[in-house]
Formats: sequence, structure tokens, C-alpha cells
Amino acid sequence: MCICVNCYHVTNCSTYYSIEKQHQKQKLNTNPSFIPQSPIIKVNIIGDHRITELDWDVVECASFVEAPGKWLLSQQLMSI
Repeated sequence: MCICVNCYHVTNCSTYYSIEKQHQKQKLNTNPSFIPQSPIIKVNIIGDHRITELDWDVVECASFVEAPGKWLLSQQLMSI
């Protein structure tokens, strides 16, 4: 699971923007200006010999500031 969902910077983070792009999801911010320090991205390969899917998650980041639910609140604001 991506730690970004509980990070204060999630709505303005360039790395999270890239993760959203890889997941082909609606972007929280189309022009993120925050560049995090030392993010570590884990890419899981899911599938079999016919279909392969990549799951991208930030598992560590030196800029992480805990803000539980920040991502969920941002999603709710986007739907208004």
C-alpha cells in the first residue's frame, strides 16, 4: 500500500502524481509543485503468462509527514 494516502503532501506531490499516472487514475493535482526527498517506489508485478499488471507504491519517503485521511479528504473535495 502506498504511504502517500496518509501524507500531508499528497495533494501537491510530484511523485504521487506519477503514481496516479501509472495507475491511470484521476489526478489530485495536475500541476504538483512539491518534490519529495528520497522516495522509494516498490513495483509489484501481478499476473500470469497472459496478462501482466504493475502496481506502483511509495513505501518510504524522507518527506513523509503523517496526516491520516488527507487523500480521502482530497478525493471528497474533487467530487464536489
